[in-house]
Amino acid sequence: MTFSAPPKAAASLYGWLTDRLAVYLDRAPESIDPTVPLAVYGMDSVCALSLCGDVEDDFGIAVEPTLAWDHPTVAALAGHLAERGVKPPADGRRP
Repeated sequence: MTFSAPPKAAASLYGWLTDRLAVYLDRAPESIDPTVPLAVYGMDSVCALSLCGDVEDDFGIAVEPTLAWDHPTVAALAGHLAERGVKPPADGRRP
């Protein structure tokens, strides 16, 4: 599968988000299309809240528990987080 390249400002967040979502969704990271709604992959409220916790813990920002529903794709999530100035570590790992 080949997916389109993310916008530059959000590109570094794609890997971070995809890696975490792959664990929660029990999928290979490369199988997650950044433009497909996460609900299609089986995202539920537990997954969404876990992702919110990861964002808050890793980046030190508060997010609404509806984050994943308000921004339902990896592309939308990455764009939103980039707009808030979030940048993952250079190696994509947790800080």
